[in-house]
Amino acid sequence: MSNGESGSYIFDTLLVTVTDHVATVVLNRPDAHNAFTAGMKRDCRDLWEALRVDDDVRVVVLTGAGDRAFCTGIDRNEPFTALDDSPALYGTSNNFMYDDPGDWLGPKSNELWKPVIGAVNGMACGGAFYLLGECDVLIAADHATFFDPHVTYGMPAVYEPMKMLGMMPFGEVMRMSLTGNGERISADSARQMGLVSEVVPSDELDAAADRLARSIAANPPWAVQGTLRAIWAARDLGRLGSRTMAASILSAATDKAALAAGAEGFSSGERPEPRVR
Repeated sequence: MSNGESGSYIFDTLLVTVTDHVATVVLNRPDAHNAFTAGMKRDCRDLWEALRVDDDVRVVVLTGAGDRAFCTGIDRNEPFTALDDSPALYGTSNNFMYDDPGDWLGPKSNELWKPVIGAVNGMACGGAFYLLGECDVLIAADHATFFDPHVTYGMPAVYEPMKMLGMMPFGEVMRMSLTGNGERISADSARQMGLVSEVVPSDELDAAADRLARSIAANPPWAVQGTLRAIWAARDLGRLGSRTMAASILSAATDKAALAAGAEGFSSGERPEPRVR
């Protein structure tokens, strides 16, 4: 990775631009359906770590190059050994020492606690859920589909459905994981089950993601990041567990200057014009 000019970052497998506090990240392997490689894993890890300390970035939009696929998981043309630092491979006596093949991919796995909007621009399957399962809001093009082909090819689906349990109802995760290539979830079905919050025509996806990102970025960043941490804590730890963290999150995320500006804005009577969806 190297830092580019005008708020951009330069990677081999990612296109990254920063404009008006919004970082747009594009998985850039369209000829391979944006499947991830060892190189993309390293690029993602380096990017998420860099964005953690980039105060100019308040929101991230994550999408894939082209209109065919968001990401189709591991690039099967790259040997497993290139994706796995452990000595164990499938078919050996050490299967249960196998490392997580998608580790480093997701923003939360790299402690990026800024809002990430996943803009799903086509197929999203298998290892794509390492990324989607760690996004905060998902929107989709109307031709997007979701599925997990692991079991069809004799592989247990493990890490991916574990991540998606926080994004989809239990029965839907189970059905997707057990049917493999036999079924695909449409964008409309994903909207109905709550996996995505908005479905738009393909040519409107970028604009919809940018509109949402700018709406979030317009809010004071400490308030946004504190809210994000609180909601994830509640999901991961449950009601009682997260309550033990609530006071510390509130204290750390409270910005007196932002509170004063908010109070002044409220007293002025001025209100933004909301978009009804």
